Amino acid sequence: MNMSAMHTFRWVVLAALFLAIHAHGNAEVADGKVSVNWLDLYEPHVDDEMPYRLMKPMGFDSNKRYPVIVSLHGGGGRGTDNRKQLKGWNRLLAEEQRRSDYPCYVLAPQTTRLWDAAHLKNIKDVVAALPSIDMGRIYILGHSMGGHGTYILIQIDPGYFAAAAPSAGTGRPRTEEFIDASLIKDVPIWAFHGDKDRVCPIERDQKLFVEMKKLGGNMKLTTWAGDGHGIAEKMITGGDNGSTQLSSDRCDPETEFMQWLFAQKRTPK
Repeated sequence: MNMSAMHTFRWVVLAALFLAIHAHGNAEVADGKVSVNWLDLYEPHVDDEMPYRLMKPMGFDSNKRYPVIVSLHGGGGRGTDNRKQLKGWNRLLAEEQRRSDYPCYVLAPQTTRLWDAAHLKNIKDVVAALPSIDMGRIYILGHSMGGHGTYILIQIDPGYFAAAAPSAGTGRPRTEEFIDASLIKDVPIWAFHGDKDRVCPIERDQKLFVEMKKLGGNMKLTTWAGDGHGIAEKMITGGDNGSTQLSSDRCDPETEFMQWLFAQKRTPK
């Protein structure tokens, strides 16, 4: 190949890569191959009441029924850009092997305020419109403001979610209401907290756990020794500095989070 032809060939390759990247949105190029950025697996949906992103099950089959994971962002995800709500745990849920092992929808709404009953109504509306849903396996998780929101939403309707996983989720001192254990004692809960968290101190989660023990509730509490507030991804990946307590023999003792989550089921109303 002469120099002129080689120059033309290089421009053709670069142009093809450019078009591929453009077609795939935020794509990455490595060794001449184009791969879709994990963010683009979460399709944006415009909603005046509640913008949200949705990741569909890998290998979707309309003859199957799929769980839904509702993912609530923390304070850093607040806004209306429909992007900032996607956090590290959303990236972990988007990994190919995890999607293959645990096919499901992941719904990531966005808000500008604390999570409340209006958000729950909107979430229910979105879930109800999805095809091939297993209504007995609707799960909810979140970190910080999203962890607290997880507690709030399961209090509003304790019978809707099959399981809940709040991370650093009992709110800031004196600024957010506490949790009523009697309302949520029958919801399978796996809570996570760093014992050095100064943003949302662990004492509130510990107090709730004591109440759940008295009520014979279904709550697991994993404490990350030496960790502060930034523990969100550990609810998916785990860690070697955690210790887990069970509030009663009702708790599923499974130690791997995704296995625990997907094993939880309820009977739809």
